[in-house]
Amino acid sequence: MAVACAVTASLTLVPLSHGGAGAFGGDASGPGTAQAVQARADDCTDPEASLPPSSADGPDVAEIKARGKLIAGVDQNSFRWGYRNPENRELEGFDIDLVRAIAKAILGDPDAVIFRAIPTNQRIAALENDKVDVVVRTMTINCARLEQVSFSTAYFQTGQQVLAPKESPITGFDKSLAGKRICTAEGSTAYEALEKQSFGSVFKDEHDGTEADEDRLTVPNQLDCLVRLQLGEVDAVVTDNALAAGQAAQDPAVELKGDKPFTTEYYGVATKRGANDLVARVNQVLVDYRRGGADSPWMVSYRKWLEAGLPGISAPPAPKYRSN
Repeated sequence: MAVACAVTASLTLVPLSHGGAGAFGGDASGPGTAQAVQARADDCTDPEASLPPSSADGPDVAEIKARGKLIAGVDQNSFRWGYRNPENRELEGFDIDLVRAIAKAILGDPDAVIFRAIPTNQRIAALENDKVDVVVRTMTINCARLEQVSFSTAYFQTGQQVLAPKESPITGFDKSLAGKRICTAEGSTAYEALEKQSFGSVFKDEHDGTEADEDRLTVPNQLDCLVRLQLGEVDAVVTDNALAAGQAAQDPAVELKGDKPFTTEYYGVATKRGANDLVARVNQVLVDYRRGGADSPWMVSYRKWLEAGLPGISAPPAPKYRSN
């Protein structure tokens, strides 16, 4: 595992720069989106239901066009999703392809993008503080997050699963975790899952959520968990199986445990809450991205980046739209 550890640790994050993203908000101007907002957590029953698609411009899309660049929060350390190719130093992966499709639809140029690498625990803050227009970073749609950001329709189905060394006695998200040290990313749905059911595992740092947080078991960036696993500082990682499959491809000494994920979750493109015209435009991009069956841009990107680690997917998740 030492070789893989050296590779993952060598990828440093590009810091968020100040300014540029501008002010967000305002009413949507596309058909079916006027005065619409996504559900609040307290009345949320179907978080994957988003605003109807629209190609109309509104204040948020207009600001991107005036700037001439889409500012996207991404990962540069998640193999096959968003990572910096060590040979050419270019950002590549499934999420990066989608960002470029959004830029092409809005600006006519897939390269009209400013990529800002953000850790897992700063995805929402980057939107709230106007550092990025969108976050396309394996971000699960859920009711709690809808209190803070808006989401597109789902573009990928995933679920939580356990990643551990092949020789580990851990068999999955079950009693075999008892007494084991489990690593998760701060602000992740994996951490929330362990709060509900930990099976006697140890998954919280002593000073979690304070300035004294040790960042040993709960870490700012999900890839930090793989490094800790490689160094023997934790016994297992709980994360999205989509991410874990990429990490298992990086390090052949680890594997997914259990027959299947123990949750069902969906990734969405996140925007600042209330950026309705941008959400509607992204949803239109996703309509076009899914179109074409086996030859759709979605399937082409899936086969290029994800099929080797996540075989058997024949189509993207179907979109859901709000009716009010």
